[in-house]
Amino acid sequence: MPQFFIEAPEGIRPKAKQAMMRDVCAALDEAYRIPDVRVWLREYPAENVAQDGRAEAEPIRPVCFLEAPELHSVDARRTLSNKIHSAIRQAYEGLANTDETLILMNFYPLENAGFAGRMQSDNPQIVTAVNRLNA
Repeated sequence: MPQFFIEAPEGIRPKAKQAMMRDVCAALDEAYRIPDVRVWLREYPAENVAQDGRAEAEPIRPVCFLEAPELHSVDARRTLSNKIHSAIRQAYEGLANTDETLILMNFYPLENAGFAGRMQSDNPQIVTAVNRLNA
């Protein structure tokens, strides 16, 4: 159920895109071990991105958003961030300023996540998985 959004420049090669998405999914799966991990890629032309009000001011710096259940361990979050950053750096080498990729992590208690018409806090499998994750 973790969802990961990447906002980055256009131009990535298809094989690099596939490798990046596979590596990001693997990092999320390693951290969470919860099914239905999704990665969403939103690509922008340089003229549609501004830095301090100036379009095309510099190479685009990717920004990423993780929307997922709570992950209490700072070490697990650090490892996840490093693996994701590495995957993005490899994929966008020469296309973006990946030295300053921002990864924002938004964590939700299960009672704040609905899926398939019910709250995730009512799903015993997810509750068990998240409890084990944060034990």
